[in-house]
Amino acid sequence: MPNKIKRNEFLKSLGFKGASLLAVYCGATSLSSCKNESVSPASAVDFTLDLNQAAYSALNTVGKYVIYNQVVIARVSATSFAAVTQICTHEGKPQVMYNGSKFYCTAHGATFSTAGAALSVANRSLTSYQTSLSGTSLRVYA
Repeated sequence: MPNKIKRNEFLKSLGFKGASLLAVYCGATSLSSCKNESVSPASAVDFTLDLNQAAYSALNTVGKYVIYNQVVIARVSATSFAAVTQICTHEGKPQVMYNGSKFYCTAHGATFSTAGAALSVANRSLTSYQTSLSGTSLRVYA
């Protein structure tokens, strides 16, 4: 019978430590297996976020992100935002996040540029959305 190790020990053996280990635990909703779930990207994306509201105020800081309606919205510079689907193209898991410089999937480590282009693991780009800032209102749309 094979030896079993605890998930925490396994993640540490992969090099996860401190904040990155916590991010995997807190950001991943299901680390139990590599099932290919049938999850589709958000459709008919067209919404506006008020950056003065506490839930979206992280977007006032470069490198931060929020998730709304399965769309990851990130502040990539002082003057620009990026928005992509939260659904990873590698295995369809809704686990895409932003690490301050690129999008990544916590399920398998797939990475994507701020435009959504696949950089590693995944072969297909993420669906990306347009953004438009007017005052403190950020519109995200297809």
